[in-house]
Amino acid sequence: MSSAIHLSLLIGPIVPIPVPALLIDALEEVSVTHASEGASGFQLRFKVNSHSELNTLFLIAVGNNTSLGTPPLRVVLIVTLGGRAQPLFDGVLTHVEVQAGQDRQAGSITLTGEDLSKVMDLIDFSGLPYPAMPIEARVALICAKYAAFGIIPLPIPALFPDVPIPIERIPAQQGTDLAYVRQLAEEVGHVFYIEPGEVPLTSIAYFGPEIKVGPPQPALNVDMDAHTNVESLNFSFDPTKGVLPVVYIQNPQTRAPIPIPIPNLNPLQPPLGALPAPIANLKMMKDTAKLNPMQAISAGLAEAKKSQDAVSASGSLDVLRYGRVLRARRLVGVRGAGVAYDGLYYVSSVTSTLARGKFTQSFQLTRNGLVSITPRVPA
Repeated sequence: MSSAIHLSLLIGPIVPIPVPALLIDALEEVSVTHASEGASGFQLRFKVNSHSELNTLFLIAVGNNTSLGTPPLRVVLIVTLGGRAQPLFDGVLTHVEVQAGQDRQAGSITLTGEDLSKVMDLIDFSGLPYPAMPIEARVALICAKYAAFGIIPLPIPALFPDVPIPIERIPAQQGTDLAYVRQLAEEVGHVFYIEPGEVPLTSIAYFGPEIKVGPPQPALNVDMDAHTNVESLNFSFDPTKGVLPVVYIQNPQTRAPIPIPIPNLNPLQPPLGALPAPIANLKMMKDTAKLNPMQAISAGLAEAKKSQDAVSASGSLDVLRYGRVLRARRLVGVRGAGVAYDGLYYVSSVTSTLARGKFTQSFQLTRNGLVSITPRVPA
């Protein structure tokens, strides 16, 4: 790796340990993807030949990892940039692919894995009851099972809570822990993801609304001569994306459905653009009539937040030139793109690629309107 960047690789069951120099010497490329939706993942590619000890090493590791009752093989990546160590990824191994060498050329072993949410998707706990427990309490209890992996639950209460009365209804789990938590998140308009914490070997299991507030990361500068710190940056605007969901609440006496439009009014997702996307169409959510009012409104808010990000951007950067690692699920400023597209954006996904002497990132940004709401973008 470059002299300014140091990569640490730890592998092992539950509590990983630093790998031997043999693996570091054979490591060719690392690719890590963090996204606001879905699971994050990693890929490690090692250069090997038919006589390499890595063939036996990974065979033993994967063989033990597939035994019933054996915890999955955990992989942790830590990047030290400018003297500061920060976790880049914490997950488990899910797939090993071997490509044999040909014509006296070395082959490769590619390890693929997902974040720690994968360990929550191994055992089906269908039927487990949660009497008189709000959704955030259920999530905290589920995540507590995985404390050995350094997972710290961070559940946020729903904006419109719905606590079932035991004499009327006792919620029961359906599917694995991951499937059930994601189902609960969908019901109340929340998101659920696990990302590395500030301290290595710890991770935050966040269950709550998608947060688009907070201090922005250093600005991405385009077409600013010596201040330019991105390799490419492209923008797009879709004026037809705006949708106004309309939920239906049923009157228990008359059984007549009452339509209620649900605007996207979330204090944790304030407008990032002065000119929001126009409402292009209405979405009638007639299935909400069978839900209680709190559940129906939560479903409407979940639908409203999906259709507001009409402005998107994609690009790439060199981490050494940018000066730090760009992180997903946070705000970042953009400068030099013009009046319509300058301003703050939400980083929806980042793919980091590390090789010897190179550390690059490709990213996706979103925003819910044109023209910056701030007179100046923080550098």
